[in-house]
Amino acid sequence: MSLFIEDLTLSHFRSHRAARLELDGRPIAIWGSNGAGKTNILEAVSLLSPGRGMRRAAMEDIARKPEKLGWKVSAELQSLHQTHDIETWSENGGPRTVKIDGKTAAQVALGRVARVVWLIPAMDRLWIEAPEGRRRFLDRMVMSFEPRHADAVLSYEKAMRERNRLLKDMVRDAHWYAALETQMAASGVAIMQNRLTVLQRIKEAQDGAQTAFPVASLSLRASDQFALPETEGALLSAFKDNRPRDLSAGRTLIGPHRADLGAIYAAKGVPADQCSTGEQKALLISLILANGRALAQDFGAAPIFLLDEVAAHLDGGRRAALYDEICALGAQAFMTGTGPELFAELGTRAAAFEVAEDAGISTVKQHV
Repeated sequence: MSLFIEDLTLSHFRSHRAARLELDGRPIAIWGSNGAGKTNILEAVSLLSPGRGMRRAAMEDIARKPEKLGWKVSAELQSLHQTHDIETWSENGGPRTVKIDGKTAAQVALGRVARVVWLIPAMDRLWIEAPEGRRRFLDRMVMSFEPRHADAVLSYEKAMRERNRLLKDMVRDAHWYAALETQMAASGVAIMQNRLTVLQRIKEAQDGAQTAFPVASLSLRASDQFALPETEGALLSAFKDNRPRDLSAGRTLIGPHRADLGAIYAAKGVPADQCSTGEQKALLISLILANGRALAQDFGAAPIFLLDEVAAHLDGGRRAALYDEICALGAQAFMTGTGPELFAELGTRAAAFEVAEDAGISTVKQHV
């Protein structure tokens, strides 16, 4: 079975006043000069999944300027032998609306018909930046398996914001905290269990895989001296017991929001943050591919990959290996680069599009 976009339309989306790509399930090579609007196409596809997209942009920032008419992305999606019409848009910077097959739907419903994973240049510093970026990377991976994970994260963060407000106001009455901490404990344990389950699935997908990219041994750990309680009762007790320290800090110091994703270059036994820049990039690609292999088993089809400038720092051998693995998965991958030579190893296995920009307007031309 397969998952791919057959028809993609952008309207007033960033630099694209209007664009349409007719596709056939093959990988897509998109090239053009820097600033032409290549990444904008990938961002549009990322909004066919739950969340804020790969740039985490505000809705008003996506709308093409100077018109500011709002934006819209439409797609005809082939998913597990079914065809779905998907529309998502925002008007005047308002909340994002989603329709699936003509019916208004919650964003999480997108995860029932499509799975989308991405790798963008901003992730290149993942292993050396603050833990927040790694948590976001892990949670995005979890959402590709379990779209409802987003609901658990939102529930936890909403309750934690209210708890933090009480802490900053130096509220000491335990009754004000009870309901919030109960909600945080329930959601927090779900978050941690989902994360651990997906780390196991990634490990299984890496074990024995035929790949040119290094295996990463992953772990979930606390980002500071505080442990991560593993049960709802233990987490609830930890919130209660830690209130004095939290009051002093003015914020919640324990919980899944303090977790960190650890990674080790398995063949060398070297932590990812001590690897070379090239090795760190290769580890990221390895994880994205493992994510895809696991989803192909669990969902029934490989996800749609969004790989922005992924070939820029790979030699010809590694590029060819990456393209071969994508094609072996039967995955539709949107890949960008500055020139067609970066996709030479794909040959006719990919559809080719050139993006150009003139006076602030992007145009898309298919090459046969």
